[in-house]
Amino acid sequence: MELEIVWLVRAAWITVWIVSILPLVIASIPSSKLNSFRELVLSFAGRGKILHPSSQKFTIPQKCFAHFYVIGVVWTTLLLAATWVYACKMAPLSYEEFQLSDIASRLAGGSHVFSFHKSHMTPVEHRFKVWRAVFLLLLMEIHVLRRLIESFYVFKYSPSARMHILGYFAGLFFYVTAPLSLCSNIAPEVARFAGNQVAEFIAYGKSHTSAPEFNLLLSISPLMKLGSLQWIGGAIFLWGWIHQRRCHAILGSLRENPSQAKEYIIPYGDWFGVVSCPHFLAEIVLYAGLLIASGGTDITIWLLFGFVAANLTYAAGETHRWYLRKFENYPVNRHAIFPYVY
Repeated sequence: MELEIVWLVRAAWITVWIVSILPLVIASIPSSKLNSFRELVLSFAGRGKILHPSSQKFTIPQKCFAHFYVIGVVWTTLLLAATWVYACKMAPLSYEEFQLSDIASRLAGGSHVFSFHKSHMTPVEHRFKVWRAVFLLLLMEIHVLRRLIESFYVFKYSPSARMHILGYFAGLFFYVTAPLSLCSNIAPEVARFAGNQVAEFIAYGKSHTSAPEFNLLLSISPLMKLGSLQWIGGAIFLWGWIHQRRCHAILGSLRENPSQAKEYIIPYGDWFGVVSCPHFLAEIVLYAGLLIASGGTDITIWLLFGFVAANLTYAAGETHRWYLRKFENYPVNRHAIFPYVY
């Protein structure tokens, strides 16, 4: 069952790559022969100011972005709670066990960091994998919670801002599949554990069901024993997270007054000094942090990261070109998303 879920998630990402990312790559080829195809792709992938004027059919208000984060928070919270309880009850991790596992790994030829080679996993290594999934889901929870708050209290979408209905469904797919991708390797055993707990409660009732004992120290201490890759990845994630929060605050401040609802203003501050879409760059940075924190051995998370990077790079390019057309005095030193590169 584990392999079935893993390959199901991977198949979903590969399908999305073929259906959405491949057309974006083709549309990015600088050829006049592809102009019609480029407009067709932008009619589906565009949103807000970069949505093609002739593509208003089958669109919804861009403020529906909030739906993504509601789904993301609910689903990530559910996965995080179930995985964390499972980790505490079924995969305790002591410092001595982890140290012995690390020594054994080195004696056996070192760890397989950023390698897709699969070796036999010891019980202690498996527990480490479970707690690593808890760590990744915890970072994802921090991300989607902030995005949900921003969608209600920071962003003030223009009344005319629209998005294609296919883009809306793609967003819903992403915020269901992305959190699951971070724990797909252990999702089956967590689901079995949760199912057994529910079945026990139904069969015997509350009085005969063992209540989970909560110990704050035991619930958190295993996270402190994770490896250096997890902490490096976590630091990179927080770096991107902080800058995205700042950039979103800058964008939100451009429409503080109702009279500015339909105006577009050149944003300044933070990473806006070097790129047109620093909030997209920060998103790529924080997902790169998740990739590093995962150990870089899971193809599923590579597919997730690649989707984020490709999708946002294309959107940033279109946004940058829109800025250049809109404002004659647009800063010439800014690139689209990657400083001094693109």
